[in-house]
Amino acid sequence: MNTFFLSNTPLFHGIREDEIREMLSCLNAREKTYKKDETVFRSGSSITEIGLVLSGSVNIVVNFYWGNSHIFGHVGKGQVFGENYAAIPGKELICDIVACEETEVLFLNMRNMLTTCQRGCAFHTRIIQNLLRISAQKNLSLSTRMLHTASKSLRERLLSYLSEQALEQGSVHFTIPFDRQQLADYLAVDRSAMSNELSKMQKDGLITYHRNEFTLSEAARHE
Repeated sequence: MNTFFLSNTPLFHGIREDEIREMLSCLNAREKTYKKDETVFRSGSSITEIGLVLSGSVNIVVNFYWGNSHIFGHVGKGQVFGENYAAIPGKELICDIVACEETEVLFLNMRNMLTTCQRGCAFHTRIIQNLLRISAQKNLSLSTRMLHTASKSLRERLLSYLSEQALEQGSVHFTIPFDRQQLADYLAVDRSAMSNELSKMQKDGLITYHRNEFTLSEAARHE
């Protein structure tokens, strides 16, 4: 296990490598690799573990009764997923967790994580604090997505999302984690209509793009 990598993830932030090695046994840590499009957690199941992405990435996919689906979120390398459901015994997932590419996941027992050991060690308390911080950040991200999809205008939805990505990555030139279909799902729009709108936005001088690389122009600020 690469404890140096783990020490630089939000979940293990502030915890030394020797402490992490000790914790992994306490948390019943196990690793598993998934192929692209393979389901990690399935809707309708209940879970007792959270997942930490060691390599690759996963999408949180909500499937609706009539067969269509929306991507509700993206979890990249070093990030965790499933913590809200694992924290509530018996709570059934309302979404699928699906590998976007070949992905390696570290699973950790949630109950052991939330129950401080008898020694009351400081690093165990620290991981609980880190988990709370992660949960709060995800709530903020969910609020941000709601802002992206609040507008009825397709162009405004795209500009809202692209502007947020530019701010998050600190540059007008940035890479998004979604392909076209995934972006359309995330923004809850039709893919063809979205692709047409992106072409119009580029023609209007608001953006330039190639695949998932985008650049916002100064004109986009005034839209």
